[in-house]
Amino acid sequence: MLGMRFNAATLIQIFPSLAHPVWFVPAFLIGACIGSFLNVVIYRVPLGLSVNEPKRSFCPKCKNEIPMRLNVPLFSWLWLRGKCAKCKAPIAFRYFAVELLTALLFAAIWGFLRASLGLGPYLQLEVAALLPLWIMAALFMVITFIDAEHLVIPLSFTWASSIAGLAAAALWPKLPDLASWASEDPMLADGLKQSGLGWVIGFFGLWAVVLLGKAAFGKKKMEFPEPVDWRLIEPESDEDPIWFEMNGERTGWWDIFFRKTDRLVIEATEVRANGEEAKAGVVTIRETGVELPDGRIIPIEELKALDGKAPRAVIPREAMGMGDVHLMGSIGAFFGWAGVFFSLFAASLYAIVAAVLGRVGFGMRLPFGPFLILGALTWMFGGWKIAQWYFENLAGGF
Repeated sequence: MLGMRFNAATLIQIFPSLAHPVWFVPAFLIGACIGSFLNVVIYRVPLGLSVNEPKRSFCPKCKNEIPMRLNVPLFSWLWLRGKCAKCKAPIAFRYFAVELLTALLFAAIWGFLRASLGLGPYLQLEVAALLPLWIMAALFMVITFIDAEHLVIPLSFTWASSIAGLAAAALWPKLPDLASWASEDPMLADGLKQSGLGWVIGFFGLWAVVLLGKAAFGKKKMEFPEPVDWRLIEPESDEDPIWFEMNGERTGWWDIFFRKTDRLVIEATEVRANGEEAKAGVVTIRETGVELPDGRIIPIEELKALDGKAPRAVIPREAMGMGDVHLMGSIGAFFGWAGVFFSLFAASLYAIVAAVLGRVGFGMRLPFGPFLILGALTWMFGGWKIAQWYFENLAGGF
């Protein structure tokens, strides 16, 4: 038998050029498989469950493990018509959507890198930036769906995204300066500088907005001419929060308590704790327990029921959570200071449109993380060209 020696030239002859459209197929398939795992993360992390145990996915209703043959990305959900094979309970469309969106985003990022680098038959170091960009896409997908459902952004994901952004800037120094406003031909040091500067401006800039918002909108007062019913409502499932309800209006536990110092204050005319009448007066509810008007403190794990009547209550609230601040920093690590400003501006426009179309009333919370991510992706997939054209033409008019 004749031996065959493989070298770089041989591999180039065997595999098609990186500019060939065939590479979109593996990018799409990898994205779909990653999306399947992201569904596990999106479901388990907010509930405090391990993403490794149990190892297999399970039905949220009957808890039976899903066999590998029925857990094929995209195909299985369609084949089973969105239902569990065992108990026939509906499986949310979100599972299919995450797999499809992740697959499309992975393919789109490959197309973005392919076009930006002008790939040909030979490998370029900058192609390695594909990995941190795919990591960014996966983390952004998880953050989007967790924030949309639970109004919270896990900081571990934003820190991981920031590190990936720094790595991407090191591998492809032009990424945090797509509009070439800092340098036409950036080197490694330039990329790291723009990435670090973007993180600082993104994080501390939005943090200032949070502090100003807290000063202006830090409390929500509920006042009525006559005492109305209020109560704490236990969660119906592991996915639901404790609810505070007053005059029929409910507020989720995670919408009230952001810091250890936050407290919900109720000026009650009637108080019942664990079925027993208590003295009327100020009831102070913290994340860890309840202080009754007579000074007694009931830990939250020992509280079975709490209700009464009250004309007034003060609920702590945030204009924006710190998760958004960390997310803005990670966006800056990938796309620099210009990407930060564009993403924030675009996110604000997207949020306004969503609020109008969704008829979200004033004062109601709207998850901002998904809109920041949408703004960042808009920047990456051509928004920087719009900004470049606008400012170059604006400067030319003076």
